[in-house]
Amino acid sequence: MLPIDAAAHASRWRRRHPVDKAVLGLGLTVLAISLPPWPGAALVLVAALTVLLGPAGVPGRRLWRAYRVPLGFCVTGALPLLVQVGGPDGFLSAADGGAARAGGLLLRTSAASLGVLLFAFTTPMSDLLPRLVRAGVPAPVVDVALVTYRMSFLLLDSVRRVREAQAARLGHTSRAAAWRSLGGLGATAFVRAFDRAARLQSGLAGRGYDGTLRVLVPEARVSLPFTAASLALLAGLTGLTLVLEGPLS
Repeated sequence: MLPIDAAAHASRWRRRHPVDKAVLGLGLTVLAISLPPWPGAALVLVAALTVLLGPAGVPGRRLWRAYRVPLGFCVTGALPLLVQVGGPDGFLSAADGGAARAGGLLLRTSAASLGVLLFAFTTPMSDLLPRLVRAGVPAPVVDVALVTYRMSFLLLDSVRRVREAQAARLGHTSRAAAWRSLGGLGATAFVRAFDRAARLQSGLAGRGYDGTLRVLVPEARVSLPFTAASLALLAGLTGLTLVLEGPLS
């Protein structure tokens, strides 16, 4: 199981309905994209961090491990705005207003990423996917997503076991050995993927599969107080941005 999925299963909000958490997490993401970068996205970033580390109870180290990957993409996307190619100052020069644009983009994307992580860290996929059918998503699409989700963990576990076996047999002692081990790892994972898919198909056929995977979903109801508090937070962030936008700009 991936660390972020394990954290979602152990979250304080594990038993809350996904709609509750979607209003808060995805609402923060929408605000980060739509509000001005300063102070709007900055306020959203602080609010998302506060909720993640506070009420949601996400461990800071685990949050950083998950956040550093999208943050790296955010930084990489903002850096090109600092320079311009061509022009009177030479082939490569500093862009006019590039720092402001890069900072604004970095604030927007990093805050939006935290909003998505808030939803991911509190909502297991096994709770979300079966409920998508009730929301109007075709059942075959949800079934494919469920099977892919399950198979991904099985393949990751297989890859981990093969790598451990290769390391125990000194398969990573040199560059040439590492490349041979990598090729063997890819071939083994490919074969095991087809083998597990065939076994899964046989198991479903033996259980009378009729085109729909039926799974038990934990009972949960949309909490009106929680949703109202989330909407109040979103409205408060929007109002505070509008109030501070003039003086700060």
